[in-house]
Amino acid sequence: MLEAAFDQARGLRATKPVQVVAITGGKGGVGKTNVSVNLGVALAQRGRGVMLLDADLGLANVDVLLGLKPRWTLAHVLSGERELPEVIVEGPAGLRIVPAASGVAGMADLPPSVYGGLIQAFGQLAIDLDVLLVDTAPGVSEGVMSFARAAQDVLVVVCDEPASLADAYALIKLLSTQHGVSRFRVLANMVRRARDGRELFHKLLSVCDQYLDVVLEFAGAVPFDDYLRKAVQQRQSVLEAYPRSPAAFALRQLAEQVGHWPRVSGASGHLEFFFERMLRPAPAAVGGSA
Repeated sequence: MLEAAFDQARGLRATKPVQVVAITGGKGGVGKTNVSVNLGVALAQRGRGVMLLDADLGLANVDVLLGLKPRWTLAHVLSGERELPEVIVEGPAGLRIVPAASGVAGMADLPPSVYGGLIQAFGQLAIDLDVLLVDTAPGVSEGVMSFARAAQDVLVVVCDEPASLADAYALIKLLSTQHGVSRFRVLANMVRRARDGRELFHKLLSVCDQYLDVVLEFAGAVPFDDYLRKAVQQRQSVLEAYPRSPAAFALRQLAEQVGHWPRVSGASGHLEFFFERMLRPAPAAVGGSA
């Protein structure tokens, strides 16, 4: 089955590389989905072809944040009831969204073999894409690991809470020692002062430097902003509802950074590369003490 899926994915009609960014955090409540949605809108506003895959396959909420009511979801694609182009919905600024199912039994932690259906589905896409954002589920499930290790860039969202830093470290440790991921970008979210973001990054960096063989890069900070909360209540992106707000400004800066992130050396960059990596067995575990 998987060999046929790979063959299907290689038949993509895309003519240019697709940048794949997994947005994760380890802990729920750090604002990961808000970052994913607004980063997607910011990139789309810059003229990029962007798709946001809601990979929280059990408790999806990307559509909820934007007030969308999709008739079909990724669950219907994986069950064979619908083709992927039928479930894609358009959000603000032309952002394309692949909605996931919420509260559907069996979707929260799919076995690796089922991801072959994703390869086939995305292999059939003829959409011109520049960036695929993957909003992962919270935690460190096999699904989160699969999406993160397959992406070209892993953006770890943290906030100034001990649990957030501890869970981010656990996520980075698992991905580095069990899945061969060695480079991470860290975004500090909901910071009270500009310098707090850099300080938060250095807290995580100091622990990782002590125990792990990884490279962490600071991706910036998004301030705590009441306008972001108001935008959520209005079911809009903050870039649309309050484009001059501090959060909107920070997210536009992040979008500009993403555009300058280098591609992985030796990677084809097409979506088949992403899904082949996702199904590839994890490398042998590396020893660690912390």
